[in-house]
Amino acid sequence: MQENLEDLKKANVQVVAVSYDSVKILNAFGKQEEIRYPLLSDSDSKVIEAYGIRNKEMKGKRFDGVPYPGTFLIDTEGVIREKLFYEDYKKRHTAADVIKATAKLPKPKIEAS
Repeated sequence: MQENLEDLKKANVQVVAVSYDSVKILNAFGKQEEIRYPLLSDSDSKVIEAYGIRNKEMKGKRFDGVPYPGTFLIDTEGVIREKLFYEDYKKRHTAADVIKATAKLPKPKIEAS
């Protein structure tokens, strides 16, 4: 996503990442990788649980459940419009995948005043 932020912006997509890592860890990672989009800390995993992306098979192990990476397309009202996931948790979606999925979504209606 990082390499194609301008393309995503042109497609009216705002990229935000959520992780259970601490703010300190995310800040260090963001600086190291030169991430130019928000990295949000969900240290108590409330958002991860709310979206149902905790890998339950890891319960009780070292990480007590790791989030299953995916991409959510959420509109300006906070409604999830599309969920993109791969079976292999190591794969990630590209900006092209996101732009293609976004193009298929219904366009918001603009009310005249």
